[in-house]
Amino acid sequence: MNLSALAGNASLKGQLERQTARRGLSHAYIISGPPLSGKRTLAGLLAAALVCSGAPEQAPCLSCPGCRKAMAGIHPDIITLAPEGREITVAQVRALRADAYIRPNEAGRKVYIIQQAQSMNQSAQNAMLKLLEEGPAYAAFLFLTDNAAALLPTVRSRCESLALSPVTAEEAMTYLAGRFPQLPGPQLQAAALACQGRLGLAVEQLEGGQEDSPVADTAAALLDCLSAGEEAALLERCVSLEKWEREQVCLLLDTLIDLLGDALLLCTGAAPHQTHPVCRAAAERAAKACSRHTLLGHIAHLERLRDACGYNIGAGHLAGWLCAGLFS
Repeated sequence: MNLSALAGNASLKGQLERQTARRGLSHAYIISGPPLSGKRTLAGLLAAALVCSGAPEQAPCLSCPGCRKAMAGIHPDIITLAPEGREITVAQVRALRADAYIRPNEAGRKVYIIQQAQSMNQSAQNAMLKLLEEGPAYAAFLFLTDNAAALLPTVRSRCESLALSPVTAEEAMTYLAGRFPQLPGPQLQAAALACQGRLGLAVEQLEGGQEDSPVADTAAALLDCLSAGEEAALLERCVSLEKWEREQVCLLLDTLIDLLGDALLLCTGAAPHQTHPVCRAAAERAAKACSRHTLLGHIAHLERLRDACGYNIGAGHLAGWLCAGLFS
């Protein structure tokens, strides 16, 4: 199976290659991992493999008409389902179920990519369960989620699980050098180290410029509020997060955890990982202003919130708990 476009994750690739060589692709997968860890990349490759018209052992071949359309996002037999507002509703799943019984337009399979699958409410998951159990043989389902445990056990038991792992700095560097050959080596190396295994974060930084990152700038501003003990300013910053997408807030929490970890490293005299100049300066100020005990307490609170991101919790609730916990 051709999964070369997915960086790292050698164990997962080996799992898929062994399974497909023995019995072909499954009709349902749960693809889990933190934001920007490669879930959409893997889903895209699996979807292409399911509609590929090339040799089965080489799918996705990435050269047949089906693969080219799949990778361009225009294949008529690959359908994406995303939350309407904060959740995927039972009405959306029922509409998907009705569509599933319409035969494919071009390929032998019809593929449904369900983004933020953990946002399906219980009624929606139960409706999806019926489709997994009784749906047509040509239908395939890819559930993308930050937290597979948020899905009902009955749904999980009818799917194969694919858990993405963070890439190493070396794997990130190899991938980034191939994708951004025009950028200097030191800039690529800095992004490979700073992304902490989330390759999508490095790509976003290199494509958009680190200085223009709202997540990085907001994380640095929140850390500065903590360092200065400015509770009102922190509250104001957290209120503004209500307009953010949940995945952005989850990425912000990851970034804050990384910055607090850098502050701890600085307290011990070690070098921080962060290369973003604004974030690095914020970590340095936090190391001077906060005790190690305080920094560890903040990290524990943020990690609890990060775990909560795997469930159907809105950005507003996360922002409120963020502010309340940091100054409790």
